[in-house]
Amino acid sequence: MKTAYDIIIRPIITEDAMSRVPSKRYTFEVAKDATKSEIAHAIEEAFKDVKVASVNTVTMKRKPKRVGVHAGYTSAWKKAIVTLTADSKAIEFFEGMM
Repeated sequence: MKTAYDIIIRPIITEDAMSRVPSKRYTFEVAKDATKSEIAHAIEEAFKDVKVASVNTVTMKRKPKRVGVHAGYTSAWKKAIVTLTADSKAIEFFEGMM
């Protein structure tokens, strides 16, 4: 049985992700095998008084990287954009960043 913290790996703190915070859309890196319903349940479990309206997921593909003569790839990962309901509380972690 996976816990909420096995599914949610880290929040994404970028300019684009932070521009969505006022409309209650939050971006997280999640486990690659997590489903949308598992992600929604994990967000509601990890952050109290939060109701998830929808979850959109994007699989970020690997990118080629090069350091000197060594070439390789970054790892692929999964991103989830979580939208909260209008009557839901905001996530305090992101509110401190604004």
